[in-house]
Amino acid sequence: MKTLFVSRWVPDQTFAALREIYDVTHEDKPLSAAEARHRMADYDAMLCCIGDDLSEDAFEGDPRCGLIANYGVGYNHIAVEAARAKGVAVTNTPGAVTDGTADIALTLILAARRRAGEGERRLRAGDWDGWHPGDLLGGHVTGAHLGVVGMGRIGRAIAARCHHGFGMEVSFFNRSRVDDLDFPARQVDDLRKLAAAVDILVLAVPASPETHHMIDAQVLAAMRPDAHLVNIARGDVVDETALIAALQDGTIAGAGLDVYEHEPHVPDALKAMENVVLLPHMGTSVMDVRVLMGEVILEDLRAFAKDAPLPHQL
Repeated sequence: MKTLFVSRWVPDQTFAALREIYDVTHEDKPLSAAEARHRMADYDAMLCCIGDDLSEDAFEGDPRCGLIANYGVGYNHIAVEAARAKGVAVTNTPGAVTDGTADIALTLILAARRRAGEGERRLRAGDWDGWHPGDLLGGHVTGAHLGVVGMGRIGRAIAARCHHGFGMEVSFFNRSRVDDLDFPARQVDDLRKLAAAVDILVLAVPASPETHHMIDAQVLAAMRPDAHLVNIARGDVVDETALIAALQDGTIAGAGLDVYEHEPHVPDALKAMENVVLLPHMGTSVMDVRVLMGEVILEDLRAFAKDAPLPHQL
């Protein structure tokens, strides 16, 4: 029986299924690069996730490990090319997180546009003295113009919810041509032009060298002063320093964020602003999603145990 190191919590049914096919060792804490390197020297396979440091430093040794099964769809914490160079396959869980992440995007859109976080904080602090017609005036969601950056699985799910549920006009930016949508949407070839046109700009691209800081000061400056930015992708897609400046000086009206450039660190400047809704990376925080992620990852781990092709290899 091959050995498997599991770095974090997984649902009970996933863990039970893993123990049927592997000799499992489990710890529930993030791995440093040195710890990951040592585990790769000792185990045949590893189940890891965001927060584990699988940068190039982790692959400096001579790994026994042949598979890193990433418990999640995003894999910017893994030096995939370094892994390949050492003969370590990497898989992820595409599709499993789509609905959960799209739902959290709608949560942030509604909360940011309607100033829900600000209102709740005021009420909890005892600072609400009753309804007033000029109080906490926000922006419409129904009928607003949505801009989606990245029309993959998650971007499509967000756009479909916004079009069908809120009657939004949808425009989007995508590196490749998209012609198979089942709802009306206009593809825009220039990111700044998209940013200038929409009420809400939602980010749904994977983290990569190409998308690093793609939302920079120039893109933020192109947005309207009544527009909102929502990020459910990865934190380093946004230049966080530029975003803070744009929020502080009124370049944009506000933001809804589920991810941050240097997680788990969240800048104090963001936490101090009332026009920002902040969530602690909750996009996939649904038990059904975690179970589905486990089912997808089990497909790869079962295949690896049999020395068969990996269904979701990157």
